[in-house]
Amino acid sequence: MRALTEEETKTLFAKLANYTGSSLKNLIAPLSDSPDADRYVFRVNKDRVYYVLLSISNLATSIQRERLLSLGTCLGKFTKTGKFRLHITALPILAEHARYKIWVKPNGEMPFLYGGNVVKAHVGRWSEDCPEHQGVVVYSMNDTPLGFGVTARSTAESRRLDPTGVVCFRQADCGEFLRDEDTLFSG
Repeated sequence: MRALTEEETKTLFAKLANYTGSSLKNLIAPLSDSPDADRYVFRVNKDRVYYVLLSISNLATSIQRERLLSLGTCLGKFTKTGKFRLHITALPILAEHARYKIWVKPNGEMPFLYGGNVVKAHVGRWSEDCPEHQGVVVYSMNDTPLGFGVTARSTAESRRLDPTGVVCFRQADCGEFLRDEDTLFSG
């Protein structure tokens, strides 16, 4: 495991900031006010980025890189072209710090979990003043995070859409744990 390079950090933070906004700094802030407080860090192992406590990351340095499979929460991976792709395993972290949210009605949960986009007819409510092409976390009506995506239109434009108009493009959903179980965690 190694720390991220400056270029990797910029790419990762740009992707995370699309979903979290200004609360991105809360991801890396110390857990308490004491001088020796533990904090979360980002580490890379085989192009996958992990979100892990610094104390645990320091302990993992005694394990060979080839033998270390995973450590902490996998946020996603870097592609061969240098872009960063978030995995569904990042959902708990994104849901906790999300700036914009969309809640889908019960009749829209299954189409989303089977890999479909969110259409206007399935939206129960959404965050106000959400711009176009902004990262959002998709919730069920009882506040259970289902996945995340990118808005197709701003909130104001979405209100004028017909019921079959796409409001949010799906990036990842909880159904991926079943659909992609063979490749989700493999190298």
